[in-house]
Order: sequence, then structure tokens, then C-alpha cells
Amino acid sequence: MPDNHDLSLYLQVADGVVESIRRGVLQAGDRLPSVRHAARNRNVSINTVLAAYRNLEDRGVIEARPQSGYYVRARLPEVNKVVMPVTPVSSPKLEVLDLIDMVFAAQQNPKFTDISLACPVGEEFYPAKKLSRILNQLLRSRPNMIGTYSLPPGSLRLRQQIARRTPLLGMSLSADDIILTHGCLEALQLALRAVTKLGDCVGLESPTYFYMISMVAMLGLNAVEIPTDSQHGISVDAVEALLKEKKIDALMLMPSVQNPLGCSMPIESRQRLAKLINQYQVPMIEDGLYSELQFSGDLLPAVKAFDKDGWVIFCTSFTKTLAADFRIGWMSGGRYAEKLRRLKALSSMSEPTILAETLGQFLTTGGYDHHLRGLRKRYAFQMQEARGLIARYFPQGTRATQPSGGFVLWVELPLNVDGVKLFHAALAEHISLTPGMLFSPNGRYANAFRLSYCPT
Repeated sequence: MPDNHDLSLYLQVADGVVESIRRGVLQAGDRLPSVRHAARNRNVSINTVLAAYRNLEDRGVIEARPQSGYYVRARLPEVNKVVMPVTPVSSPKLEVLDLIDMVFAAQQNPKFTDISLACPVGEEFYPAKKLSRILNQLLRSRPNMIGTYSLPPGSLRLRQQIARRTPLLGMSLSADDIILTHGCLEALQLALRAVTKLGDCVGLESPTYFYMISMVAMLGLNAVEIPTDSQHGISVDAVEALLKEKKIDALMLMPSVQNPLGCSMPIESRQRLAKLINQYQVPMIEDGLYSELQFSGDLLPAVKAFDKDGWVIFCTSFTKTLAADFRIGWMSGGRYAEKLRRLKALSSMSEPTILAETLGQFLTTGGYDHHLRGLRKRYAFQMQEARGLIARYFPQGTRATQPSGGFVLWVELPLNVDGVKLFHAALAEHISLTPGMLFSPNGRYANAFRLSYCPT
């Protein structure tokens, strides 16, 4: 490891390159000075320049071209701030629901190149070998586990390990506060069922994760689209206005690494939102699926961390970080905890003991945080690489978000491009993408699509 002096030097070199790009001295496509030339000019070692260039590569600022050198990456404009008004109450359009079904069908076709599915595939993204060893050890030492029912709220070992980690997101939960679920989607469905009745109005981010739209429709609820900024998340001003006018009965939001934008709400906005939720006593369902995949060093606290009276239900799972097919999620229901336990028992009773105990043992033995650090670094690099490719090959006028974590970003094409036509044209070429219309119950975002930059 370099000492503090070397660390400071290579960061100074890297920041100098960034400043030259910002001032226009270096343009997209320009070749950087060779490592030897840069070292001589700056009076530093070759290793220092190499470390600086590698740092800039990781940040997506430059790229190495074999036998040619280092070049400034093409820069991609970010998506403009959202200025849409709050959308009137409505049921999701049938054409949106039909399009969602078409995307699911394409995602399941093994002949398709899939840039739409937000699910990593490959051993490098999951600790599969370690989990396999633990599972086999548990089967050998406790074979009777196969014939044992696990009743709600689920494996105590796993719930204890989850509770131990919740302070990382600003929460202080005990094992008794946690209910295991069949992934995050079941948690979200149970939460919606617990806090709404037929015909209620649910506030959603716009754009929002398309499965939330399907859930709202399935339960006979109405959607209210709320403006959501591509950098700072949902408009808390708009939420406050809706609460004052009693136009929403519940909220279902993704404050950290929002899908599909990738944005995260600032702490001040989270605090204000929690205060409003408690003041107006309107329940909020917080989807924290990507909370542990934030790129920043310290994770932003959940909105639930500021919830004083239990009006926030927090939902998440391990499907994006540890074991996709285990389908182990969890929720903390606050004042709705007992109702959620009953609903869980009626819905699917429990999660498989052997799978929950395997995850619990993995968390007990450590290594999860190391695994997460590797994922965050990989996804941060892949995000910048994806933005660079979009900048290079997509039509002029294309914009894209710069996510704060996770592995999806939002792309807005020029206004004359029809995202649904692009979707069908891509299908004809055996490519699956996710058109922007899916992320709005009213079919907005015709010129946009979500891109997943995790390998599939």
C-alpha cells in the first residue's frame, strides 16, 4: 500500500487531469501525456502517474487503448431536472401493463441479449462457493432441517444478523422487529396490503420501478405520480402538498439508489419526509433494495431511521447482493408489524429454513462487507464505462443519469425517438431493453429507457 505522501501525490495528479478537462484544456478523445512524460513534467515517479491514471480509469474519466496510451473519455450530459407537475389520480393504463408483460417474456428468452434485467448473473457477483459450502455443512450437521417448518417471522439466526447490520443504515432494530419474506417484492406487496384498501391512492415516484405499477393495479389501487429529480429524488414539496390536501393514502418510494434513475435523496430531504409522514400519519413503504450498493463510503441512512412513530415500513432483500435464487428478503413493519406477520403467514407461511440459516451463517462468519466493497467498485466502474459507450455511440442529444449506486441508469434519447418503437426494433434483433413508458402508470417517458450495466 502507498504511504500517505504517495497517496496524496497520485490524487493530486489525478485531480489535475480532471481540472484540465473541466477547463477545456483536454477534450473528449484527446490523448494524455505518456506515463513517462507526465512523470518527468510533474517531477513524480512513474508509479505515481500510473496510480493516478488507474484512479481516473476507475472513475470513468479516461480510458486505456492497447498500444496507444490513455485518452479522455467522451462525456455524457446528465438528465435534466424534472419539472413535471403532480399527475392526477389514475389507474395504470392497460398498454403499460401489457408492455410490462412483453418485457418479462423477452427477459426469459435465452436467445436474447438482455440489457433490461436488473439482476447480475455470474459467480463473480455472488459468493456462490462459500454459500454452497455452508449449505452442505448445515445439511450434514442438521439433516432434520429439511423436515422442519420455519414459521413467521423466520430464522432467528438470520434475523439477529440482520438486526446487527441495521445501524449501517441509521436504524436500530432488534430481531423481533424483522420479518423474513420471499424477496423484496413479497415484502412490498404485504406492506401495500397492510396499509391500503380498495380504491386508495398511492403516491409513487415518477419514473418508478415498473413492478410497483403492476402491484398498485393488482390491488385495485390508484396511482399518483410525484415529480422525482434525477439527482435528488422525489420532490418533498410535492409530497407535502399532497399530504396537506389529503390526496394520498400511502407512499411507496425508493429513497436510496432509486430504480430506474439511480439517484439518492439527501439526508435533509429524508429527515423532512419522515417528519411529514409522522405529522400527517400517512404510511410510507420504503424500498431499500439497493441501499447497500451505494457507491459512497458511508451509506445514507434510511428514511425509517428518522421515523419516530412507526409509520415507515422498510423492505429489502439479499437477492441483489448475496443469493438471487434464495429469494430471501425482510421487512420491518413499525406500527404495522403484527398485521404484517398475519399477512405473511396467510401469504406464504415462511421461508425455507435451510436457505435462511445458510445466509445467517454467512453473515455470522463475516466477509459480507468485503464482498459489498468489491461489488460497489465493480458497479461504479461499469456505470462509467456504460456512460462512456452511450456518449460515443448514441445520437447527439442523448442524456443519461449518473447513479449513486447499483447497476441501472436512465437514458433519455432525443425527443424525436420513440422508445417503444426502439423496444420492438431491438426485439427483432434479439435484444431486450426496457422502454421508459413502463416506469409511468400514465405512459410517460416515450423517448427514454432503462439500461442495466450488470452482465446477464
